Amino acid sequence: MGSIRNLPHLELPGATYFVTWRSMDDRVLDAEERADTLHSLLHWDSKRCQVYAACVMPDHVHWIVRPFEGESISKLTPSVKRFSARRINERCGAKGAVWHEDRFDHIIRDERWFAEFLRYLVRNPVEAGLCELPTDYPFSFVSGDIREEDGVSLSLTQGSRFGESTYLYVYTTRPDTIFGATYMVVAPEHELVEAVLDNPTSQTDVEALRSYVDAARDRSDVERQENKDKTGVFTGVYCLNPATNKRIPIWVADYVLMGYGTGAIMAVPGQDERDWAFAEAFGLPIVRTVQPPDDFDGRAYIGQGVAINSDFLDGLDIADAKARIIDWLEDKGVGERTVNFKLRDWLFSRQRYWGEPFPIVWDEDGHHHAIGESTLPLALPPLTDYAPQESDTPKPLLAKAHDWVKTTAGEAGVDDGPWGLPASAKVTRETNTMPGWAGSCWYFLRYCDNRNADRFVGTDAERYWMGDTGVDLYIGGAEHAVLHLLYARFWHKVLFDLGHVGTDEPFKKLFHQGMITSFAYQREDKSLVAVDEVEEVSENQFIETATGKAVTQTTAKMSKTLKNVVNPDDVIAEFGADTFRLYEMYLGPLEASAPWNPRDIVGLYRFLQRVWRLVVDEDTGELVCIDDANDTVEKQLHRTIAKVGGDIERISLNTAIAAMIQFVNTASSEGGLTRDQTDRFVRTLSPFAPHIAEEIWSKLGNEGSIAHTAWPSYDESKLVDDEIEIPVQIMGKVRSRIMAPADADEQALEKLALADSKIAALIQGKTVHKIVVVPGRMVNIVAN
Repeated sequence: MGSIRNLPHLELPGATYFVTWRSMDDRVLDAEERADTLHSLLHWDSKRCQVYAACVMPDHVHWIVRPFEGESISKLTPSVKRFSARRINERCGAKGAVWHEDRFDHIIRDERWFAEFLRYLVRNPVEAGLCELPTDYPFSFVSGDIREEDGVSLSLTQGSRFGESTYLYVYTTRPDTIFGATYMVVAPEHELVEAVLDNPTSQTDVEALRSYVDAARDRSDVERQENKDKTGVFTGVYCLNPATNKRIPIWVADYVLMGYGTGAIMAVPGQDERDWAFAEAFGLPIVRTVQPPDDFDGRAYIGQGVAINSDFLDGLDIADAKARIIDWLEDKGVGERTVNFKLRDWLFSRQRYWGEPFPIVWDEDGHHHAIGESTLPLALPPLTDYAPQESDTPKPLLAKAHDWVKTTAGEAGVDDGPWGLPASAKVTRETNTMPGWAGSCWYFLRYCDNRNADRFVGTDAERYWMGDTGVDLYIGGAEHAVLHLLYARFWHKVLFDLGHVGTDEPFKKLFHQGMITSFAYQREDKSLVAVDEVEEVSENQFIETATGKAVTQTTAKMSKTLKNVVNPDDVIAEFGADTFRLYEMYLGPLEASAPWNPRDIVGLYRFLQRVWRLVVDEDTGELVCIDDANDTVEKQLHRTIAKVGGDIERISLNTAIAAMIQFVNTASSEGGLTRDQTDRFVRTLSPFAPHIAEEIWSKLGNEGSIAHTAWPSYDESKLVDDEIEIPVQIMGKVRSRIMAPADADEQALEKLALADSKIAALIQGKTVHKIVVVPGRMVNIVAN
């Protein structure tokens, strides 16, 4: 889709990054450690970088950040890791690494992806069950510049020059800061600007204002937003702040966009970095409306606190102050509680050749017409030259196909009806094209009834496959699925509104799969080298053959350029399709990216060999089963069936395979399986390794495919342990494990942990500061 790349090796000037890293050894951070980490993520904000959002989960971190000029993400990330690790270690008196060295970066290239990452970040603690609302999670931060939440539309009077009923409407998510609004800013395109230019005041510098507006209109929104030097012109007009009843000036500045809100903002420099910079540049008043911490030494304060300098709001926290001021504004008739939704898209209409041409023509009066069904599908005209045209007015490549572009309504297939055109009418074809994924926005409906020659999908077929709520589960990679889903949902809703489909939503649940990466090689300057241009001179020592210089092995997205694409046919030829399937599912959580390591494939191959030897005699090929069931194996089988079934529902396939590996190890050590146990186990294995499961199913004497059999049942009572294993940590690292009653309370677990010989030896001579006990899970001893 071109909007976003997973490129941890690439850095672009002025780029914004979504960065994630994990804690070491599945370490779980406590509240104080998470607070330290959040503080570290914000430490360089406004100094070396702009932090848009951050979230610290118990075992990983998310960070949306834009390094300032002269800084880089490759410098900032290790700096923050070291800074946070030092604070965490100092708190508990420990040493060593806290974070994994690897990190997962995305370069954010447009506002839609920015919003998607922000939504993911703030929903993360909610979906993990750590809080009910994103605003309830104390270890996350979202910059006030981009916070999306309920707000209020304010109408601020402009003064009597344009009439007593003239208002300047703004939308703000921080109405509680209205007492700190010391000036207003409108976009250069705002209608007020033209009104002022047509009817200037004595304070209006018409020449400067018009020159500024003309210059701003020639710059893109991205350029205007990224400009660090605040520029603007006073309009010469004032308005009244309804909260303070004071007259405040209205400025025009290019950092305000017409596409956001109403194209006008109330500027509160005390609580907004951009407004502060603008106020400093032009000597405008700054009034704080939120009390910063005592140790705050910054400029604009965008954190939590109580209201100050805000009359009847003073002393209230932000949430209460918002509710109070919105009620007050509505009572006064100058504000209205509002929720704004924003969708900005510029990707659908392309000025390139490759793509689906729009079935639209334009008549000589500039009206558009759809071509008739008989002329569909509309094919691209052949071109002999695909180079762009050189002209003062940029034109799409299709404009070069003059004979195809300039045609008649009859040749184009426009119907000659009440809304059509005469066949001889001259028309011009649309020369922009749709993106390559335009057709994929509805392909799932065609799959429901792909042989229907009369309709894109028959009613009965659509209702059968789509049901009442749409497809139950949609799995797709985040790199490609989001844009497709945006339009799939949009078009599906249009079709629903038109009565062509029976479900309002196309998909009930979305799951993003991770990306499988592969080995590549990296030069000292971080550029990548294709794998066929590298030679291994000794174990884990590599050089670039063309230069003889050392390179390091890394992982990167599979690509033809890097020659690191893995051909499934080669793996299947050597290890079989079942091993290939298992390895893909065993790489890690399905939503996480993981490197393809050929050395690990053999482990899954050996697992399938152990399965075969467990129930089949290798010499005779006959089934080998024991007569009497082993209690340990039987209990483990029930747990495996329950675990695998639950993991399939959760799409946690790697842990399901791990459970089956553990079961095979137990069954092998305990002497084997009965015929009935073999039957239940191969049914559990079948979705993961269908070929070997079918073979064993057939040897059991069954007819038909194992795929058509029912999922095996299990006994709930066999899932409960009388005694469980509890890991005991010292300073966050597992040092021993103890067996304890399943219902042991905190005191009992603490005594058992301290009585353990390994733990007693390790803490001898040390001071135990704190013991954290999570019943049924773990014991952590803080001692030094």
